[in-house]
Amino acid sequence: MKSKDVIEDIEEWTPKEIAWQKDNVGLQVGSLEQEIKNIMLCLDVDENVIAEAGKKNCNLIISHHPFLFYPIKKINTASDQKSKLVSTLLKKDISVYSMHTNFDYTKDGVSFKLAEALKLQNIRFLKNFDNNQLKLVTFVPKDSLNKVANAMFNAGAGIIGEYSSCSFLSSGTGTFKGSIKSNPAIGKKNFLEQVDEQRLEVVLDSWKLTGVIKALKSSHPYEEPAYDVYPILNGNVNYGAGAVGELSSPMNQKAFLDHVSKSLRIKNFRYSGKVTGYINKIGVCGGSGTEYISDAVSAGCDAFVTADIKYHTFQEMEKKILLIDAGHYETEIPSLKEIEKRLNRKLTGKQIKVYKYSGSTNPVIFYNKKGA
Repeated sequence: MKSKDVIEDIEEWTPKEIAWQKDNVGLQVGSLEQEIKNIMLCLDVDENVIAEAGKKNCNLIISHHPFLFYPIKKINTASDQKSKLVSTLLKKDISVYSMHTNFDYTKDGVSFKLAEALKLQNIRFLKNFDNNQLKLVTFVPKDSLNKVANAMFNAGAGIIGEYSSCSFLSSGTGTFKGSIKSNPAIGKKNFLEQVDEQRLEVVLDSWKLTGVIKALKSSHPYEEPAYDVYPILNGNVNYGAGAVGELSSPMNQKAFLDHVSKSLRIKNFRYSGKVTGYINKIGVCGGSGTEYISDAVSAGCDAFVTADIKYHTFQEMEKKILLIDAGHYETEIPSLKEIEKRLNRKLTGKQIKVYKYSGSTNPVIFYNKKGA
């Protein structure tokens, strides 16, 4: 099995098109044409991750944070650490693939896994994306309806949340008159025809449009099938930022802070705010999610768990919500379990193992003075 075979599945789940426009996701080093030996998962790629990958015969590393985020202008293996790592990867024939903000913004991605780690229920996006969906309408003779609809569904149209093959049908009459150069599937050239047709409507993600139209045209009996494309402003239930859910039982503030510490296995974290009543509705965003604090407040959340919160943000939100900075690494690391699960499902019956890096790539260290 080649690397591209598993990456295709990953990108069906976490499409690169939903990533932040300035992000660098996808293949970072190497080739997706290589035959996979084993796979290593990590948040960041460093020399220790590469060394462990070599020991475990992994020739594909899948990281969350992009290995190459800023453009490299020169490769200097004598003095530049990133250049040294690139050289090591190439010498060991190890490829690196990164899934960053596309993994953040997808269902069962970083924020959903953080919510699950906190044992929240009824998990959904805190903020659904909009302006990235379209509605496609076409008109099909009744006896060709299933063929055309299935072709469009197989190309990725008609997915709404946990439902697929979603469409709306209505009956009508289509008219057309082919020129002398035409080759009509129904009726004769240069003659006005009337045909009983079905109006077929589907929603789709904007980046799938080219493929869906290709499927429509290749399956439609007409020489020139008619179709309309409309932008829609609905929130996309399939992609968004952050997550929100509820505790199985409300907690007071101290109990919830203890719950965060135990659930994420962290001894130290920062917080501000004071909740006098009980905490039940929780917003989360794995990694740097301060831009979504206001969304959590608007959603009626009692607390918001994220990372990289600035002093003045704590100060501004002190009386509005219980704000918890649980650490960038700490709020993202639970998500690797989901990648591992999906890869193992894809690799069932294959002699390929998936490993999570056994160490920590967290650059933040808490100092505890002995005896204090």
